[in-house]
Amino acid sequence: MKLDVRPAADCPWADLEALFGARGACGGCWCQVWRRPRAEFESGKKDNSGAGNRAELQRLWQAKAPLGLLAYAADEPIAWVAVAPREHYDYFRRSRVLKPDPAETGVWSITCLFVAKAWRRQGVSSQVLRAAADWARAQGAQIVEGYPTQPHTAKAAPVFLWTGTAAAFEAAGFSAKPGREGQRPVYRG
Repeated sequence: MKLDVRPAADCPWADLEALFGARGACGGCWCQVWRRPRAEFESGKKDNSGAGNRAELQRLWQAKAPLGLLAYAADEPIAWVAVAPREHYDYFRRSRVLKPDPAETGVWSITCLFVAKAWRRQGVSSQVLRAAADWARAQGAQIVEGYPTQPHTAKAAPVFLWTGTAAAFEAAGFSAKPGREGQRPVYRG
């Protein structure tokens, strides 16, 4: 199946709202857990609706900031991938596990992947990840990386797979960054 994958800036906000639903994909996150300082994120997801996080994502969307891509099947939004310059994500400023190498410039990060339930386990993730890497490079990225989850079972709960799986990244042409054994994996493509 061939998907139509478009930059967020070229898509109606209502399409992301339709895909994410009232709770912003997961517990009021609205794809802000990596972007916002921890206290702002937690405050923004109060009551699980995530009104504050939703407002921040909508503000960035309207400003046409690099946010990510929406994937469509027959004009229906079915998947989202967040990809932007690494410095746009507050998470990396506070992380010890994924602390960036200051010598690396032009790094774009894939931080979130959300696929509508009816479309999961059909190869959508790998197509969207490939499109995200291609788009980031077209925007000037030197390096595109993601931080997948390594599920312990074949039927891991989707709520734990929001950064994508290693298998999906590999199917999209990414490979594990060497030297990270025993740490959270970093895949580059």
